[in-house]
Amino acid sequence: MRLLLVEDQQDTADLLAKGLREHAYAVDVARDGTSALEAAELNDYDLIVLDLMLPGVNGLDICRTLRAQEAHTPILMLTALDAVGDRVAGLDAGADDYLTKPFAFDELLARVRALLRRRPLVQRRTLAVADLHIDTVTRTITRRGRFIDLTAKEYALLEYLASRPGQLVTRAEIAEHVWDERYDPFSNLIEVYIQRLRRKINDAGAADLIQTRRGQGYVLATEAT
Repeated sequence: MRLLLVEDQQDTADLLAKGLREHAYAVDVARDGTSALEAAELNDYDLIVLDLMLPGVNGLDICRTLRAQEAHTPILMLTALDAVGDRVAGLDAGADDYLTKPFAFDELLARVRALLRRRPLVQRRTLAVADLHIDTVTRTITRRGRFIDLTAKEYALLEYLASRPGQLVTRAEIAEHVWDERYDPFSNLIEVYIQRLRRKINDAGAADLIQTRRGQGYVLATEAT
């Protein structure tokens, strides 16, 4: 899943981005409201983590602008303002959830997961494709009773494929949702990670669930053949 983090305090932005990336999220960072709106227009984010107090365009105005443009991306608003009126203003502006500072990082992660589960692509805690099972909360992957150890990026790629079982997922869609703005579209990084996933989930003679559609993309098969 690809997130946009909007935070003007560099230390806070670096800390949050690092933590989210360690939990398999691709993260773009915007340091002001104008940059945030430009990024949201250019990219298809799965969720926006938005600080309220920003230089230039503030978080409330960003929310109102995105909702006026009929953008349905979930928005988690972060702020040091904890009065009821402030929370109401944020929700009325279009935020889906509101988290006051200081907060525990585990609570941020839980709220991110909850908001992502509301989206069509991630509706369930458990994703089951053929004999592959993924717990999206604990990020535990099993196949035929065998636990599979994946890196954060390998997990992110597998979860995205598993959220669209039996469907063609293009290379561009993978780049958009699994990698961030630093991804080089001319690299073979996606192919490398696909091969790593194949080796791990097909170990011990299991059927190959990841099917390549040459020149198009990949399909995670719904049946093990």
